[in-house]
Amino acid sequence: MSLGPTVEGFLDYCRDVKKLSHGTVKDMKCSINRLCVYIKEVSIKKECWELTLPEYIRWINRCREIGHTPKHINKNLSHIRSLIDYAWRLEKVDRNVLEGYFLKDSEQRKEVEVLTVEEARQLVNAFSVNSRDERRNRLIVLLLYGCGLRSGELCGLDVQDFDQERCEIKVTGKGKERVIPVMDGIYTEILAYLHDRRATKGPMFKTLIKKTRVRITDVIDIVDEATRRAGLNKRPTPKSIRHTFASHLADRGVDVAVISKLMGHRSPRETSVYLHASKDRLDKTVFESMSKKEEK
Repeated sequence: MSLGPTVEGFLDYCRDVKKLSHGTVKDMKCSINRLCVYIKEVSIKKECWELTLPEYIRWINRCREIGHTPKHINKNLSHIRSLIDYAWRLEKVDRNVLEGYFLKDSEQRKEVEVLTVEEARQLVNAFSVNSRDERRNRLIVLLLYGCGLRSGELCGLDVQDFDQERCEIKVTGKGKERVIPVMDGIYTEILAYLHDRRATKGPMFKTLIKKTRVRITDVIDIVDEATRRAGLNKRPTPKSIRHTFASHLADRGVDVAVISKLMGHRSPRETSVYLHASKDRLDKTVFESMSKKEEK
């Protein structure tokens, strides 16, 4: 379905000027296309940015009737609102009728489960440093927890992304780059791992058999194996370990804006869902004890 030159211009603007990720622009196009399909079905003789508020509300009600959640509808509204702003700048409309309009999310947000510091330590120490394979798995878990990486970001890491001199690691996630400082214990383990591999370029983590870049499913399997070895009652996922990273930083008193930047979020508001107040303030974190050997 052709969306016309104005919509295509808007999408190009989002991609080339606002530098939004490919996935975000694709989502915006899908939202606009849904509205255009509705306009055609109900025989409205207007462009999708020209509707009145009552007409948009009728579209919203249609979305609710077919089972779309408030969260999904609000995402569509956000995309359409941005399109109307673009059309307003082109003087195709005199105001944005959707400005400030959104649905109250009636769904109760699920609390994100996080690990305790002791559980995180057990998860990392489930793998030893006695072999190259074990060290690889240990470092994967350690980067999820110690740097708050997304699974896709971890899989996409290259050896060259680790800056030994600046003690930093460059991460690309959701179309944007960010730099994360590497704690001393993690820094040492990365150096040891790369020394074992004798690697200077290419994927940071490879599969054990085919020697190709690890996939998200490989990361999930590694976390599952660490959980089994550690004997945890919880079933952590790579995502919940990342949330644990944010929660433990908050427990240490780190500003939410700093955590947001480390996590690669668009704003601190996005970060707030991961932050939980601990029953007891933590005096130490797993970061401080990571390089110490577990007493046997």
